[in-house]
Order: sequence, then structure tokens, then C-alpha cells
Amino acid sequence: MIVHKHVIRVRYADTDAMTFVYNGKYFEYFEVGRTELLRSLGLPYSEVEKRGYQLPLIEAGIKYKKPAFYDDLLEIEARYSLESSPKVRIEYIIRREGTDKIITEGFTEHLFIDAETKRPVRPPKFYVDIVKAAEEKANG
Repeated sequence: MIVHKHVIRVRYADTDAMTFVYNGKYFEYFEVGRTELLRSLGLPYSEVEKRGYQLPLIEAGIKYKKPAFYDDLLEIEARYSLESSPKVRIEYIIRREGTDKIITEGFTEHLFIDAETKRPVRPPKFYVDIVKAAEEKANG
């Protein structure tokens, strides 16, 4: 399993009238976690797209445990394991930085598609090779 952590600061614009982080913002935070996970592997979205592939979201889920507030530092932990499925499922845990208390947790599922035809395809070899190498390194 590959685990990547990234810290963000909650902006005032991310909060609602109750001063909590607005519930829909967590999906944006998941996106930050996902893009930084892929970037850490040398697979930024721009590279995947340059090679003729896209990764649209096909499903997402979330559980809200505790509120986050303006100016909190949040640690986004993104977890990913390569599976035999054509789907890419990434799981997320968001904590207030420096604590074990979970703010929210969830997942997103994506599917590789050919950028021109928009048809589903299996994860491309370059992607599989990079992820396998990263998993081997992580499992040491």
C-alpha cells in the first residue's frame, strides 16, 4: 500500500455559517490528497493526460466525524493499492495536524478512459509499472 500525507490550511472561504468547514469542501481536500499522492509517484495528472488518458470520478463516499475550522492545519492521508480491477480506488483520512483524531474519512473511485474516445481502458503499463515499483519500495 502506498500512503502519502499532505498538509493544508483551512481558508476562511472554506467555512460555512456555522464556522465549520463546509461539507462539500472535503471532496476538494480529497482531490488535493489524490493529486499529491500521484505527484509523489511521478504521475501528475498532466503527465497522465499527456499520455492520452483521463481519470474521471465514478464514485465517492465520505463519513464526517468531527468538524474542522478556519485556520486549522489538516493532514490529508491518501492510501492506494494497485488492484487487478480497472478502477482506481483511493482512500482518505483527514486529521487535524498533530493529532490522531479523525475529522473525516472517505474514498474516491476513478476509471481510466482514453482521452480521445472517452471509453474505459485498463490502467496503462507506464502507470502500473510506476505504482508497482512504489508499492515494492513502500513495503521494503
